[in-house]
Amino acid sequence: MAKIRDVAERAGLSAATVSRVINGHPTVSPELAERVRSVIAEMGYQPNRVARNLRRRVSGVWAIVIGDIENPFFTSMVRGVEDVARACGYSVLLCNSDEDVTKEQNYINVLLAEQVAGVIIAPASGVDTSLDPLISSGVAVVAIDRRPSGRQVDAVLSNHIEGARQATGHLIDQGYRRVGFLGGPAPVTTVRERLVGYRAALRDAGSVSDPDLVVHADNRESGGYEAMRRLLSVGQPPDAVLVGNNLMAIGALRALAEADLHAPSDVGVVAFDDHPWATLMRPSLTVVAQPLYEIGRKASELLRTRLGNRDRPPESVVLRSELRVRESSLRRPADRVDGADQVADMDLVDQAEPALAE
Repeated sequence: MAKIRDVAERAGLSAATVSRVINGHPTVSPELAERVRSVIAEMGYQPNRVARNLRRRVSGVWAIVIGDIENPFFTSMVRGVEDVARACGYSVLLCNSDEDVTKEQNYINVLLAEQVAGVIIAPASGVDTSLDPLISSGVAVVAIDRRPSGRQVDAVLSNHIEGARQATGHLIDQGYRRVGFLGGPAPVTTVRERLVGYRAALRDAGSVSDPDLVVHADNRESGGYEAMRRLLSVGQPPDAVLVGNNLMAIGALRALAEADLHAPSDVGVVAFDDHPWATLMRPSLTVVAQPLYEIGRKASELLRTRLGNRDRPPESVVLRSELRVRESSLRRPADRVDGADQVADMDLVDQAEPALAE
C-alpha cells in the first residue's frame, strides 16, 4: 500500500508538501497541487483518515446537498465534486433535499451531528435556506448554482442573467414576438436572475415584458407541463418560450404536442441545461449549456482551500454558459413575422447548420 513518502518521491516533492496538498493548504501552487493529485490517483494512495480525523476531530467526509437527485442537471456537478474530493482523501455523502427547506434543514442537522469536514450545497430557497448552523459550528461551506441568503460564503455559479438574455435575444432575432418565460419556483435565485436576463433582452428589442407570459412552477417535468398549458391558455399565447431546465422542457414539449403545436414553426423553444437526449429529439433542442462538471470541480477546490485557510474572505466564482442553437428555435424564413429580415435570417440558419449536424 502506497504511503505519503512514496507519493512525495514519485512527485519529486517533500512529504510535507504532499501533506499540505492533501489538507488543502493554500500555500501550495496550483501546478504542484495538480502534480500531487495526479500521482495520488496513479498510485491509488489513500490517506489514513482515522488518524487524521483524530487530529482534526472531524470526519473524512464532505457532503453535497442537491435539490433533486432525479434531475440530470446535478449528475455531472456531483461527479466534479467527487473527483476532487477523492484526490484529497475525502469521501462524499450525497443528500437530496427535494427542493424542500425543511428536509434540507434536517440534513444540515445530521451533517452537524456527523461532524462532516465541509458541505457543498445548492440552497433549496434563496430566502428560507439558513446556513447559519453550519457556519456557526465552524463547518466549511460552499454554495453551488444558487446564491444563499444572509451569510456570505464561497460560491460557484453560472451567469444566469447573461444566459437568459442571450437565449431570449436569439428567439427575438428569429422573428418570435411573444416570448414567454417558463421558470422554476420564484424564490430560487437562479430563477430570479434568469427572469432579469429575459426582461433585459425584451428591453434590448424595444419590448415590454407581459406578466401573462411569465409562469412559475416546480422544477420537474410535471411543472413544465402544467406551466406550458397555462401559457397556452392566455388570451394571446406565446409564440416562443424560454424554459427553466431540462426536465421542465420535457413537460413543456408534451403540452405542446397535446395541443397539436410544433417547434419551431408554432412555438420556438429554448431550455436551460444540455444533455445527450437534447440532440436526439426531433426537433433537436436549443439549450443554454452550463459547465456543470466545472461547477462541481471548482466548488471542491474552494472547499479544500477553505479548510486550509478559514480566515480568507469568501470568494464567488461565476462561470460562463453557452447558447447551443439547434432546430427547436430556428424558424424558417417563410415563417418569420417580418419578411424584410429573411435574408439575414437565412444567414443565421446557415451558421447553425454545423450545430444541427451534431
